[in-house]
Amino acid sequence: MIMERKRMDCPALPPGWKKEEVIRKSGLSAGKSDVYYYSPSGKKFRSKPQLSRYLGNSVDLGCFDFRTGKMMPSKLQKNKQRLRNENFSLSKGKPDLNTALPIRQTASIFKQPVTKVVNHPNNKVKTDLQRATEQPRQLFWEKRLKGLRSSDVTEEVLRTMELPKGLQSVGPDTTDETLLSAIASALHMSSAPITGQTSTAAEKNPAIWLNTAQPLCKAFVVTDEDIREQELKVHQARKSLEEALMADGLARAAELTRDVGVEGKTSA
Repeated sequence: MIMERKRMDCPALPPGWKKEEVIRKSGLSAGKSDVYYYSPSGKKFRSKPQLSRYLGNSVDLGCFDFRTGKMMPSKLQKNKQRLRNENFSLSKGKPDLNTALPIRQTASIFKQPVTKVVNHPNNKVKTDLQRATEQPRQLFWEKRLKGLRSSDVTEEVLRTMELPKGLQSVGPDTTDETLLSAIASALHMSSAPITGQTSTAAEKNPAIWLNTAQPLCKAFVVTDEDIREQELKVHQARKSLEEALMADGLARAAELTRDVGVEGKTSA
């Protein structure tokens, strides 16, 4: 991938700090850019939280815009106004007039119905399991994941998977990145088979005929040959892992034997 790098001084940070903007010139993400900051000692920072932890209380980054590298007082003012509005709304104590059964919001991805208790004599409240599980979904909600990229423990961005050519996206302004997010979400959140959009009408007008229970791709079929190829890849990966573990065990045993021999000679 061809990238253009621009590094410049950042007046909003202490002297010696540099801002770097990396613009992608090719590939599916051409035109997008990533922003990094470098300390005077050359340490690289990829996000505002990293920058805040490093600088501590020496620099107030409350109104610092990470992408532009400038202090934005208006941004801080908007945050303060939003907090004031939220506190004011809580202090008013409006009654809850919503009659729909609430859904427990927990770290679990599985929805759990709860009982809504109303203080009224002889009132029997029951959970509606069907209503709790069949909640409407926003169209093309997977596009909200656009731009989010996974990274390893060293915060290096992982390489994006390459999807098979048979998978074709459905919907406006969809990319391979959006399609990958849609398929991964469907596999994670649904117990039904993943078939894609089986109706041809979805390709003509996805805003009306899209099946929200399926990912944003045209219908596809997984053949027995595809399954055998994946099984072979898993077998090869397990074999490589086994060989690596054996080699590591032999190297540790040899090192231990060598250390014991050196210690014996020293004692003699």
